Amino acid sequence: MPDSWLATRLNGLIALTAQERDMLRRLEERERRLRRGAALFSENDRVSDLFVLREGTMMSYVLLDDGSRQILRFLFPGDIIATATLVYATAPETVMAITDCTVSPFDRQVLAELVSSCPRLAMALMASEQRVRVAMTDRLAAVGRTSARARVAALLLELRDRMRELDPSIGTVFALGITQEEIGDAIGLTAVHVNRMLRQLEEQGLIARAAGRLTLVDEAKLMRAANYVDRNAKFDLEWLQVAE
Repeated sequence: MPDSWLATRLNGLIALTAQERDMLRRLEERERRLRRGAALFSENDRVSDLFVLREGTMMSYVLLDDGSRQILRFLFPGDIIATATLVYATAPETVMAITDCTVSPFDRQVLAELVSSCPRLAMALMASEQRVRVAMTDRLAAVGRTSARARVAALLLELRDRMRELDPSIGTVFALGITQEEIGDAIGLTAVHVNRMLRQLEEQGLIARAAGRLTLVDEAKLMRAANYVDRNAKFDLEWLQVAE
């Protein structure tokens, strides 16, 4: 495991200096472990710390008035958690461990010091948050305007691409690691409907499932079926150069 998963993730966007890596490492000096199914915090809790996810997979969600759940994000190592509490007195969402997880809590003041002492790193963090915003915009557009089949296909591609950010060796075969119910709660479908769409994608020769692993059999066709835009291919931070 790297000293800083956050540095590993940001280094995929810009070439970090040794000083910047050291500063990010400070955010992951402490560790807190959570068992699968445990909530890191719940909606409307007062949250004083921010967190970097170091191990495992988490999700953020809100509960609607009818008791249903809307998953907002799936979280992977290197993701910063609870940034909304920088501007809200209480958490607007619940964050829960999908698998056994390790997080690193850090004080907001540490982040404030980092922003003040290293503006370039602050801009990289802001750019990373913009990726999150665009991903959620894409999901919102998909839920509102595309078919159930396209939504499922798009989420499969999104999850694979998120995993690939930290492990470039991931290709067309990967462990999905989430349930059909969780897929449905992220894209506005029931688990039964998700299962039907997955079987349809299999029957059409676009994916295959075996032993808990998913294979993108025909990635190009799957992308077309999903109306999927590879945002990573369009990412541009050339303007954020190392200061002389």
